[in-house]
Amino acid sequence: MPVLPAILPLLIADNGYSYFTAGLLVTAYNITSSFTQPLVGWFSDKKGFSVSISISLLVSALFVALMGIAHNYYLIMAFAILAALGHACFHPTALSLVNRLCMQENRGRITSYFVVGGNFGYAIGPVLAGVLVFWLGLPGLLFLIFPALLMVVALRYLLPGGIAGACESHARPVSQKGAEQSKKPFIILMIASVLRAWAVFAAITFLPMYLVTRGYDLMTANIIMTLMLLAGVAGQVFGGHISDRIGRKEFMILGLAGTIPFFYLFFASSGIIAVIAILLFGLCLWSTFAVAVAMSHELLPQNVGLASGMMLGLAIGFGGLGVAVNGMIADHYSLAAALGTIPVPIAGALLLMAILPYPWKSFIKKPSSGQG
Repeated sequence: MPVLPAILPLLIADNGYSYFTAGLLVTAYNITSSFTQPLVGWFSDKKGFSVSISISLLVSALFVALMGIAHNYYLIMAFAILAALGHACFHPTALSLVNRLCMQENRGRITSYFVVGGNFGYAIGPVLAGVLVFWLGLPGLLFLIFPALLMVVALRYLLPGGIAGACESHARPVSQKGAEQSKKPFIILMIASVLRAWAVFAAITFLPMYLVTRGYDLMTANIIMTLMLLAGVAGQVFGGHISDRIGRKEFMILGLAGTIPFFYLFFASSGIIAVIAILLFGLCLWSTFAVAVAMSHELLPQNVGLASGMMLGLAIGFGGLGVAVNGMIADHYSLAAALGTIPVPIAGALLLMAILPYPWKSFIKKPSSGQG
């Protein structure tokens, strides 16, 4: 997924694209992926349609690789859209498998492992693509086929019938009435996830520039951002584990609430305290993502594919659009003002989580049994 933005400078230099036309490639990929995932999930739930994980992975890798040898703009655009379709088919199917692997007691932890795997891939992708095109130019992207083929073989060996079949008993179907009742809570969770994604993308977009205005050089600013993202990865695993113990709604409220004071502490301080504050901000904010995905599976147990497509596709896509609001604030007021409003969508997500009709686990006293 992150390879295309990483190779845009070479596409511009080698093929003479404008910034606008180059940016349209990324936009086409993101829109196709974000808005197709719920549709794929719906077809998977209702019609039994699914593309195997290995095939969707291979399709994505193949068309990303072919961008390295294509020179016609419309052909590259078609490859970007086809790669995005492979990406869109991956998440609903993969997360349906993850759901079958889970029980109530470990759903947060197992889901966090899956999400963290994606985070590492997102980090490694630009580095691997960058090394290949540095050595071999754009045709070097063809070598991305080989790790994909290796994973296709591994997945074919590991998945058919074995893991999925053995863990089918872990699925806990509910009645159709229960599924209908869960739609309103899911919508609330979805809106909260959009607001959370808005805050994430705004932080990633504007924090490096703000750090430079505070006197950090560009390399140091990028190192701080990398450390914040790594803290977020740790936070996701931490969040998955803790939500299994204390409850998912409880953890979502605590995690979202924790981001706001750490963010403003970063603004009000400098030096090592500011760095520690922004790392804790990243840990708290990112820790809620895998937990929200796990909650969506519990709220829509008969529509796990749709829930997955909505959470990893639509919520992230709409959340990314919110960054334009911060951009307008930066243009009309200041970069600091744009960053200072990041806690606003977080506060909105926190309020929605507080009113979300979802069972508490730890904050309500359990009735005692057998008092004599």
